[in-house]
Amino acid sequence: MLGTILTAPLLGALVCGFMWKLIGERPAMIFATVGVFLSAILSWIVFLTHDPYVVERVVLLSWIESGSLATEWAIRLDRLTSVMLIVVTTVSALVHLYSFGYMDHDPQWREGETYKPRFFAYLSFFTFAMLSLVTADNLLQLFFGWEGVGVASYLLIGFYWRKPSAGAAAMKAFIVNRVGDFAFLLGIFAIFLLTDSIQFSVIFPLAPQIAETSIHFLWRDWNAAELVAVLLFVGAMGKSAQLGLHTWLPDAMEGPTPVSALIHAATMVTAGVFLVCRMSPVMEFADAAMGFVVIVGAATAFVAATIGLVQTDIKRVIAYSTMSQLGYMFVAAGLGAYSVAMFHLLTHAFFKAMLFLGAGSVIHAMHHEQDMRNYGGLRKKIPYTFWAMMIGTLAITGVGIPLLYIGFPVGFAGFVSKDAIIESAWAGAPLAFWVLVVSAALTSFYSWRLMFLTFYGDPRGDKHTHDHAHESPLVMTIPLGVLAVGSVLAGMVWYGGFFKSQESVDRFFGTVPVEGYAATLDPTPWSGAAFAAGEAEPSERPLQEPGQGGIYVAPDNHIIHEAHLVPVWVRLSPFLAMLAGLGMAWLFYMKRGSTLPGDWARTVQPLYRFLLNKWYFDEIYDAVFVRPAKTLGRWLWKGGDGAAIDGTLNGTAMGFIPLLTRAVNRAQSGYVFTYAFAMVLGLVVLITWMTIAQGS
Repeated sequence: MLGTILTAPLLGALVCGFMWKLIGERPAMIFATVGVFLSAILSWIVFLTHDPYVVERVVLLSWIESGSLATEWAIRLDRLTSVMLIVVTTVSALVHLYSFGYMDHDPQWREGETYKPRFFAYLSFFTFAMLSLVTADNLLQLFFGWEGVGVASYLLIGFYWRKPSAGAAAMKAFIVNRVGDFAFLLGIFAIFLLTDSIQFSVIFPLAPQIAETSIHFLWRDWNAAELVAVLLFVGAMGKSAQLGLHTWLPDAMEGPTPVSALIHAATMVTAGVFLVCRMSPVMEFADAAMGFVVIVGAATAFVAATIGLVQTDIKRVIAYSTMSQLGYMFVAAGLGAYSVAMFHLLTHAFFKAMLFLGAGSVIHAMHHEQDMRNYGGLRKKIPYTFWAMMIGTLAITGVGIPLLYIGFPVGFAGFVSKDAIIESAWAGAPLAFWVLVVSAALTSFYSWRLMFLTFYGDPRGDKHTHDHAHESPLVMTIPLGVLAVGSVLAGMVWYGGFFKSQESVDRFFGTVPVEGYAATLDPTPWSGAAFAAGEAEPSERPLQEPGQGGIYVAPDNHIIHEAHLVPVWVRLSPFLAMLAGLGMAWLFYMKRGSTLPGDWARTVQPLYRFLLNKWYFDEIYDAVFVRPAKTLGRWLWKGGDGAAIDGTLNGTAMGFIPLLTRAVNRAQSGYVFTYAFAMVLGLVVLITWMTIAQGS
């Protein structure tokens, strides 16, 4: 079953990419889509039936053997893997189905051009690479999938190859990610140096020894666990678009909208979060590195939210929202609340994929117009899309019933999972808590701004486009309906396994053996309800060895316990922030006659320009890295290649050789006595040399 989950998308990619001429364009697309749906169905079966206490290892083939390095291509199945399986395959399957409608008669292609099989082959190849990443049993296999999704994203972002902006965005994504990947590789090398293995089952039990080891890197000695954790996280920063290595994410919206939903909502960009959680046995021994993760995550959430306030491209607004939500996940992971980070990753996959696909439906209805300033009044034109995006907005802004608890909080998916992160932040990093609450208010503002500009008010822009706007076909609206169900229910359904109590988390992820809890069940304080009420002592948790279950929670990590003990006002703060953002968005964009957006932009124009130009990160990088690189390249081209290499070759060919030729020509006089004299002279020189040589 696991082998089928992994290979079905690969087979679909191969058939769709290389055999579509034999079986036909549409049959090839259907074959690829059926393969991904098969993987999705089997993934849900695995998720619902797999025993989390059993870490299963399925060897598919022998792979690399070199010296002490011996690796096999194997699947590691634990709860962390099964969660990622349903995220990747479900979103990918729905995106495949959605693409049948969205990519039909794409205006970027000329009449008679064949492009759909190639697009579906790229989608399936991306799915295979992502599945290789999340099922990896060792770091090299994980890195293979890591680079595979990088190649697939390059192909998909630059799919509209006639658009220079698409090609530039694809190269930017590829190059920026290589920066993070270099650090990731250094982390892998360091782990192999320390443990003589890249196998998770070997590395994880050795984590305590790694934490007690020093390693020399660059100019000084470092704690090995801290160094490895930082290097791995820098790799995650590139893939998950964290502040500093984030500039590729908004530009990646140049690809078709289904690509945005697949890569930048639920799969590739969450790979960094998955990596940190997968390496939790090492991360738990690196306190300084974990603090760095929290700082970067909080800063990313805030910066991305501020930029999203002023964007006018509907896809870029959602892209910056993705970047901001990833910041939330990293804050949770950095605090040691790995289950909470994965919880938000799961719920975010549903509502963010739906927002991207809903945006694609709007763009499809508006004849590929993406500027929200040219929308307005679309609520009745595309009602299914409107309600899907409304549900997605309610989920991402965190709408629910605060303080109501019936075994789980009552609210949309984002309300449950994002509040869990914010409560964990108050328990572990109060400054990050305030940053995330402010970010929640900003998220609410720009999310409702998108809804108001798109679906409410009077139509703006081209009248003909508005008059002919229509709802998308069923093949596009059915995926929206499925994702809407997840956006509503995912948080409430899986709250218990991800956050309800440390005991429930341990049971869901299989982190503590069953017998460890057998003697501490009711009526002891370790019952889930008593623990959630703060009546249990965290020291009573049975001991977990690194490598047991899907994640590792150190004995002194009580973040889940402490998150349930926060004051009431902390629990209310994200909901109040949501209301504040909603109220401001209504005041700016729904109140009749409101001139606040224009007045605000004129009044604080420097701030407005600062946000509109995305904190000038691109301009700074252009000045610091791009221009010097171009200058160096130009100098090497003209001074090195042109002057030195070409100059030497041309000078030799056009200067020295003709001079030598003329000198040789003079020796060819045509007179016999000249040649005889040369022969005699040569004999004299030869005899003289031999005489001297014999004498010595």
